[in-house]
Order: sequence, then C-alpha cells, then structure tokens
Amino acid sequence: MNGEPLTILLVEDNSDHAELIIRNMEDFQVANTINHVKDGQAALDYLYGRGKYADRKLFPMPHLMLLDLRLPKVDGLDVLKEVKTSEALRAVPVVILTTSDAEKDMAMAYEYHANSYVTKPVNFVDFSRLLKDLGFYWLAWNSHPW
Repeated sequence: MNGEPLTILLVEDNSDHAELIIRNMEDFQVANTINHVKDGQAALDYLYGRGKYADRKLFPMPHLMLLDLRLPKVDGLDVLKEVKTSEALRAVPVVILTTSDAEKDMAMAYEYHANSYVTKPVNFVDFSRLLKDLGFYWLAWNSHPW
C-alpha cells in the first residue's frame, strides 16, 4: 500500500456528526479520501460495489470503515456482522464510532470482531493515536502528494 491513497468509508446518518468527523479528519490529515454514506444498506452496497457504487475508481474499497451503530435501513451491528463474516470484506478494519457507551453495544461490537470502539464526541488527538495503533498513521501521512 506504499504510496496508495488512504480511503475511509464513513457510515454516519447524522449529517452534523459526519461533517464534524470529516472536517476534523481533514484537519488532522488522516485520509486522502473520505466517502460518506448515510445508512447501513448504502454501506453494504458500497462495500460490495453494487448499484451506484459499482465503479471502483470512484468508490474504491476502503482501507478503513468508521461505522455508527444506530443507522436507518440496516443497523450498524448488522453491517459489522456482514463485513466480518464475508470472506471478501473481513479484512477491512472497522472502528465503531457511536454515541452509545452501553456495555451491551460494546460487547456485541467486539463479539462481531470490531477492531475498535470509540464513543462520540471524539477527541481527535486520541483518535489519531488509535489510527496509528491500527497501522494507518504511516499510510495517512505518507500518501499525501506533498
């Protein structure tokens, strides 16, 4: 992946939360591309390259997915379960990014093999450390054209 742009799929139904996350990630220079979808079905369509997401040049497979839990159409835990049981998708790291601090939600997310669980509001200094721990720090900083 050396030199390859870092692509993040943000799955967030709250437009204000999504805008804040995207703006902060840009400020912290976390990714070259952040693709945002607003529901669980759109996330699965994106990941499987279905419908309007079929063009992988426009919608590349993400290197990381940030996934809210409470989503319309398909719940975030169901998206996570699908991703982690799919041979084609299970290698995509998934960070749960949610307002829920309920132990039940956290336990289910880890049972379904989430790579990490972050409660909003997000401290982006800590979030940058998390990405570094997941192996994305080097990619994010070395894939920029400058």
